[in-house]
Amino acid sequence: MAMYIFAISGEPVPRSASVKDALTDSDNTKELAPLLASGWSVAPERDALYREVVFKDFNEAFGFMSRVALFAEKMDHHPEWFNVYNKVQITLYSHDIKGLSKRDVKMATFISKLLSK
Repeated sequence: MAMYIFAISGEPVPRSASVKDALTDSDNTKELAPLLASGWSVAPERDALYREVVFKDFNEAFGFMSRVALFAEKMDHHPEWFNVYNKVQITLYSHDIKGLSKRDVKMATFISKLLSK
């Protein structure tokens, strides 16, 4: 039995991605368009979402990472990221399906909403 939590949208999110969670070509067009318009890009070397964010200082960058980490723990879906001082590089990828999943879209949407505040 799959465990569910509720994402920011209120929709249940399974605790691990499966093939049925993989984005289809039509999903790519529909789901990724708003993310690509808000600063995300598709990583050239693999089927992953990528975004780089520059903050005022390290404290602001670390605070952002802490908020994302709390959400990631609830989703059991963790970003790949790299931080140096005020810069955070984020890659979202579902390792278990070797590509993008609906869970990556939910995580990217959460991050975009967090950054727009």
